[in-house]
Amino acid sequence: MKHEWRKAEKELYLPQTSPVLVHIPKQRFFIIHGKGNPNSEDFAKRVEVLYSLAYAIRMMPKNGFIPPGYFDYTVYPLEAVWSLTEKGRTMESLDKNEFLYTLMIRQPDFVDNGTILKAFEIAGRKKPSDLLNEVMFEEIEEGMAIQILHIGPYDDEPESFEKMHRFLEENDFQRRSKKHREIYLNDFRKTAPHKLKTVLRCQIEKITP
Repeated sequence: MKHEWRKAEKELYLPQTSPVLVHIPKQRFFIIHGKGNPNSEDFAKRVEVLYSLAYAIRMMPKNGFIPPGYFDYTVYPLEAVWSLTEKGRTMESLDKNEFLYTLMIRQPDFVDNGTILKAFEIAGRKKPSDLLNEVMFEEIEEGMAIQILHIGPYDDEPESFEKMHRFLEENDFQRRSKKHREIYLNDFRKTAPHKLKTVLRCQIEKITP
């Protein structure tokens, strides 16, 4: 049976539009770091190179290579962890050119070192890119987090962050850092801004007296 994250992992990827606490287990990702405006060509190319690797693994059986333990699945959504440069933190108005981000796409648990190497080989052959040299494969455990589903333009996200902030204050939690994660449930290149669905997530910890 095909593993579809929207159905099998609803708790992680399909929260409501009100804040909820969740524990995020260890997950493995292709990741690439970047800096600057997410509307730039460089950002788009970094997204593209991650998808080239993700689909290289997804389509391996059709290319004559079946990874050990392979099962049919839906490619996971694009995610990004966002922060600001030191300059960006001291500015009165937000400058998107000062964004720091880590783009990532989660991979199924069967993916091993051999599968990763094969993915780079396939992606490099189909569409060579110097950015492949910047991609890493990492295991990440976020642990306790708060998340919410934001519907609408990215520029309106502060409204959803305010809901999370109030929830944390009322329940004696605090954010572990100023970074936050976004999970993009639809393609921002093809979706009208008012229909965008984004999971906003922050790592948290209980406030101790």
